[in-house]
Amino acid sequence: MNGDRTTGAEYFMISVAAQLAGMHAQTLRTYDRLGLVTPQRTSGGGRRYSTRDVELLREVQRLSQDEGVNLAGIKRIIELTNQVEELQQRVRDLTSEVERLRSHYLPELSPPQRSTALVVWQPRNKRR
Repeated sequence: MNGDRTTGAEYFMISVAAQLAGMHAQTLRTYDRLGLVTPQRTSGGGRRYSTRDVELLREVQRLSQDEGVNLAGIKRIIELTNQVEELQQRVRDLTSEVERLRSHYLPELSPPQRSTALVVWQPRNKRR
């Protein structure tokens, strides 16, 4: 187990990640090759799995064994999950930006005043 001193994240060698996920190291290599779980790489090309990668490996195993989803389906689920997470983050960012803009400009804006005036409509005289 190696810690990334700059971010505090933990990274594991393939043998440790495989043990944590309850899989064979060859399975992790296959999943990497298929693009299901893509670990970080060392300068020498060795795989380093994050805690999130290990959680994802467990989810792949659960979907495959418990739910009967094939690997192509699992890959699509992962892609869509990542897309949803990115979109949710984008919504949070935009919501924050809207709130920031409102706090700066809203005091200068005031809603239009409603009138209580009564307008009576009268038809025009028709020409004969």
